[in-house]
Amino acid sequence: MASDLLHRFVCLCRYLQDPCHVARFQQLCGVRGTFNVNKKPTEGDEKLGVNGAGVGQCQGDRAASGDSAHGLPGQRLRKSLNTAGSVEQDECSDAFLNGPSGRDAEGDSKGTVKPLRRNSLTGDVGQEFIIENKFLFYLFTIGTELGNEMFFIVFFPFLMWNVDPYVSRQLIVVWAWVLFLGQSTKDLIRWTRPASPPVVKVEVFYNTEYSMPSTHAMSGTAMPFSLFLLTCSRWQYPFMFGLSIALFWCVLVCISRIYMGMHSVLEVITGFLYSVLILAVLQPMLHDIDTFYLSHSYAPLVVVLVHVGFSLVAFSLDSWSTSRGDTAQALATAAGAALACRLNYQLGLQPDPPNEALPLTLPLIDGALLTRSFMRLLVGVTVLLAVRAAMKAVAIPLACKIFGVPCDDVRKARQHGQVEIAYRYMVYGTVAYSCAFLVPLLFGFLGLS
Repeated sequence: MASDLLHRFVCLCRYLQDPCHVARFQQLCGVRGTFNVNKKPTEGDEKLGVNGAGVGQCQGDRAASGDSAHGLPGQRLRKSLNTAGSVEQDECSDAFLNGPSGRDAEGDSKGTVKPLRRNSLTGDVGQEFIIENKFLFYLFTIGTELGNEMFFIVFFPFLMWNVDPYVSRQLIVVWAWVLFLGQSTKDLIRWTRPASPPVVKVEVFYNTEYSMPSTHAMSGTAMPFSLFLLTCSRWQYPFMFGLSIALFWCVLVCISRIYMGMHSVLEVITGFLYSVLILAVLQPMLHDIDTFYLSHSYAPLVVVLVHVGFSLVAFSLDSWSTSRGDTAQALATAAGAALACRLNYQLGLQPDPPNEALPLTLPLIDGALLTRSFMRLLVGVTVLLAVRAAMKAVAIPLACKIFGVPCDDVRKARQHGQVEIAYRYMVYGTVAYSCAFLVPLLFGFLGLS
């Protein structure tokens, strides 16, 4: 009985992992590839992904070569999921390469576009593709941006300066640890991205990272639902309205990762469930964590040691990739924000409303409120960008000098774990500290408080 259930579970996972489902969904949404049916994979094509995520190989090729490291449990599982379905996947690839849409796309040079951002590690700009449904393209582009770091660089300051610092502090904690756990799990499992063809890579920025689970799906689940749980009893607003916004945010981000060709259905579902599990454990502890950060005498030491320690763990899991820096950046941001908020608390700045004032009522949204909020965001983000630019100019040379690493090639220098961690903490720790402490002081000086 148990073996039968396990067999059914493995079959279900194999089915959901099939890249043909991703390709069919993309075609349904009007995404057409421009694969060259006569082109044979070259050595360069096979090495596009530093983690084995070759672009331009069929799934059967990946099962034979990309998963050949038999000593890795994650790769053995990946092979077990792919081997039995390799024939079907090869047939699927042939169908997408040789079918009508494949031939038309190859010969149609009008309306072709490339991925919005090139891969920062390899310089890969991706293959051209055709978008037949512009509305879905822009909708899912917005959806995938809701899980990107650049969105949170604007979202967290806006929430802290204009809405509720208490909620912002706790959301940063959730974001940092969800991202750390997700990226670390990726590097332990080591599954590569869906095969292309048949999948069209609408996005290539994260193509060199491992893919199981989807950290976009994790942050796209954790952020809206944690925001909803933190505010539903703290602010007065319709319960169903908040729940609907959280659901829409989550679904949009999750589906966008399939649309972009970055994740299989299984990886998105796993990311969603993994995030729910983390939230179930972390959410009840957020208030206690926040209280500890603000008031305990050993909090600064604990914050620094824990965040830097886990950054070192992240860099020891696998060879360097963009995911290492993203993880260190999130932990550095959380550390900088925690130290700054503690200083605010010690100085009596930005006090939280007393419990007697809860639940808070939404203010009347008028022209004056919108103008003040916009000015805070404009001035604050400008300051943060200036701080980030200044710190970037000095962080890498300083880190290279400290650790004795040549800094002629910045990209190569950052592949050293010590340099990358020091760079991320100097830059984004300072930016987060400025966001939570220095910028609100500037608002008071300018009369924008």
